[in-house]
Amino acid sequence: MEKMARVTTALGGNTITGRTMFCHLDAPSNAISVCRDAAQVVVAGRNIFKIYSIEEDQFVEKLNLRVGRKPSLNFSCADVVWHQMDENLLATAATNGVVVTWNLGKPSRNKQDQLFTEHKRTVNKVCFHPTEVYMLLSGSQDGYMKCFDLRKKDSVSTFSGQSESVRDVQFSIRDYFTFAATFENGNVQLWDIRRPDRYERMFTAHNGPVFCCDWHPEDRGWLATGGRDKMVKVWDMNTNRAKEIYCVQTIASVARVKWRPECKHHIATCSMMVDHNIYVWDIRRPFIPSAMFEEHKDVTTGIVWRHLHDPYFLLSGSKDSTLYQHIFKDASQPIDRANPEGLCYSLFGDLAFAAKESLISSDSNRKPYIGDRRHPIFFKRKLDPTEQFEFISSSSALSVFEAETECDSGSMDWFVQTAKQYMLTGRPLAELCDHNAKVAKELKRNQVAQTWTMLRVIYSSPSTVSTTNLNHSIGKTSSSLPLMNSFNLKDISSGIGSESRLERNKGEGRPENILMDSSSTLINNDENEETEGSDVPADYLLGDVEGDEDDLYMMDHENPHTEEQEYILPQEAFPLRHEIVDNPSALDHLQDKADSPHVSGNEAETVSLTPVESFSLISISHSLYENRLPADFFSPIVRNMLLFYAEQGDVQMAVSVLIVLGDRIRKEIDDQAQEHWYTSYIDLLQRFQLWNISNEVIKLSTCRAINCLNQASTTLHINCSNCKRPMSNKGWICDRCRQCASMCAVCHHVVKGLFVWCQGCSHGGHLQHIMKWLESSSHCPAGCGHLCEYT
Repeated sequence: MEKMARVTTALGGNTITGRTMFCHLDAPSNAISVCRDAAQVVVAGRNIFKIYSIEEDQFVEKLNLRVGRKPSLNFSCADVVWHQMDENLLATAATNGVVVTWNLGKPSRNKQDQLFTEHKRTVNKVCFHPTEVYMLLSGSQDGYMKCFDLRKKDSVSTFSGQSESVRDVQFSIRDYFTFAATFENGNVQLWDIRRPDRYERMFTAHNGPVFCCDWHPEDRGWLATGGRDKMVKVWDMNTNRAKEIYCVQTIASVARVKWRPECKHHIATCSMMVDHNIYVWDIRRPFIPSAMFEEHKDVTTGIVWRHLHDPYFLLSGSKDSTLYQHIFKDASQPIDRANPEGLCYSLFGDLAFAAKESLISSDSNRKPYIGDRRHPIFFKRKLDPTEQFEFISSSSALSVFEAETECDSGSMDWFVQTAKQYMLTGRPLAELCDHNAKVAKELKRNQVAQTWTMLRVIYSSPSTVSTTNLNHSIGKTSSSLPLMNSFNLKDISSGIGSESRLERNKGEGRPENILMDSSSTLINNDENEETEGSDVPADYLLGDVEGDEDDLYMMDHENPHTEEQEYILPQEAFPLRHEIVDNPSALDHLQDKADSPHVSGNEAETVSLTPVESFSLISISHSLYENRLPADFFSPIVRNMLLFYAEQGDVQMAVSVLIVLGDRIRKEIDDQAQEHWYTSYIDLLQRFQLWNISNEVIKLSTCRAINCLNQASTTLHINCSNCKRPMSNKGWICDRCRQCASMCAVCHHVVKGLFVWCQGCSHGGHLQHIMKWLESSSHCPAGCGHLCEYT
């Protein structure tokens, strides 16, 4: 400790000198508070209530306020506050619901002054008015806040939050009549002390209890809140609606927040569990704290800056029975140990990279952004000259590399349109696949459209697959040509997508068999060494023709590994129905398209699909397909297809196919992979605000972890529109005032069915009546004066 830095601060004639120091307490503390001249600190807890003098090198016990042989529960303190105008006045919140004031000027040993016993449960917080000596505010577990005049025996006003327990109350520093209250249901309420019947404003600040709040000492409208959701949020109250302007994500629930004096953007926090450290955050840099105090060995229960205008000294109490004075220069700075680089992708494929300015500027090849979208964009964060205590070792630079696309500049309209137009349930499988293929084709996603067509061919029964529909989905064929599809395998291998290329790069010997219809087709050429008895499944099937079953080559799946003599397919599978006419121009067109990854239906119309050297085609009849190639035969291929789309980032296709095929393919995919796909797709849908589609996907999912997503937080807590008391779950008749809570404010009849109400004043009625009323008036139809808004 002797090596710690010593700091001296001059404040208007008073000098504050000290170093990092601590003292052991008799018991764990629950709260601390400092007097106006920063010379003394009071420590309160369940079994401790003492005042310490803050000397230059140590804490000195000055007064023990727990007197008497058998101290009562009035000494068991949940909170303590020292008045900033009267140095002899203290107030404590007792765990038995009593609010006690203490007068240090009394000559007797017992300094207790007044007792207020109006609260029925534990008082969580007490707060003195910053400028009124005799005004004291309390918030209790019973859901009520009470304002006391210390010259009177009873409270002068009671404020009902109409909610669960009050966790914190704080008078506004700049606004004389306003105070803020936080609640366990996540709400924050603003009250005017002159109007105890109703709050001025209410908003939901956190997902879970709000444990603390603190008004900014300089900016009149800033209110900081901390909650169990591990977040610190800063709200701008100057607007009509509370606006969240900053959010800091911590690693544990936030128990205390205190703005740092003389530093507009700095705030100190501590946690009530898990994390024992005290952090000072720059709210403009919410991902890493500016400073950290690591001295406490148990949970920190109270923090307070020693003086209203001194940003260097911080006092803290803890469950480890210690009282600390922290000096800011002795704090560790996590920024020095953190990784100085950051990387992030946007929804549209843009890449952002942040690093120290020295690293970015050292690259002489980069040019700053001057308006050309083809070059990276550069931003440099400059230090704020008005911020005196800026703990930033270096300024940073941000580079944004924009994704170059051939069209739409990275537009995601195709994703939104696909999500809106896809049909996932409600019709036979064949119709769903046809519809989705049509949607994909209209959006120029030919590979996806072809995949849907293949799925329809594989999993639909032959009776549901009509030749007409199939030709329409694959591409209309000229009436002068037979229904015979033949391609050079070299062309096919480059056209069926990157999946086949990826698999071949892995060294797997995959067959060059192609499947495009419900009637299977076998292709053999000089490059394909696989025999007809191979157990390697066909990737795709092409073809749709009529033929005699006796003339067809039979595939033996019962003895797939039987060695047979090499069989050379005849050039024609059956007698020609008409003379084959050469069409050189069409063949040239096919060669031109050989390197294209997709062959559209329109291109297929102009291609003459006649047999040429190195390939031949045989059709297998529907009956043979039905008997020899069950749908399970293609499950490994479909599984690989889903994995391919998922690896490419197209979770939309993977999830859509999972839902449409259902049990046909679900057992082939790992449950964890399915859950990951669903979670990613739902997150994308919600980012694009496609809430209804997201909810539909959740409902159609078979993963338990996904199904429960829209079953959380489905309970509505409502208040009676007459007496403002919480309603029970037994019906629509209020237990207190015996009035029907579902009366329409417009027609004054009981609402049977859909009921809409204002969350601000609790009045409402029939949906159509309220909508019509608010078209012409913004005031509540019940006449309460509230400005209602229908969204």
